[in-house]
Amino acid sequence: MGFEELLGVNPWTAAFTLANTVALFLVMKKFLFKPVLKMITDRQQEIDGMYDDAQKASENAKAMEAEYREKLAQAAQTGERMVREATARGQARQEEILRQANADAQAIISKAEADIAREKKKALNDAKNELADLALDIAGKVVGHSLTEADQAVLVEKFIEELGDGK
Repeated sequence: MGFEELLGVNPWTAAFTLANTVALFLVMKKFLFKPVLKMITDRQQEIDGMYDDAQKASENAKAMEAEYREKLAQAAQTGERMVREATARGQARQEEILRQANADAQAIISKAEADIAREKKKALNDAKNELADLALDIAGKVVGHSLTEADQAVLVEKFIEELGDGK
């Protein structure tokens, strides 16, 4: 009885089976495991790259948000400053208009006072002239004769002087 008969295994068949298994393992390692491992490694690198890109995009978005908020704050400050400046210009313009209106009103008042004084003087002169004519008529009737122009001029001057002193 031989070894083969005792175990029921033919050593050449076992060796051939072992050689086939090793050869199959080597072929599978070369053509199956390496490509699959390479594909898994490539996919892992692609996923890692996507995560890195997502992280960069998130950081970029945060930076852009901070920049946006800063620009928004600057725009708000600029708007407030422009409103303050416009308000100040409006108040200055209002004060200028009021000063001009007061100056115009004062000029109108001064002109009106001057016109009133002139009209008053003219009215007084007209009244003096009428009174002088009336006085001459009365004097002519009292004396009973006509006065010469020289006499009338003297009487008018005297009467005007008396009116001027009576003020």
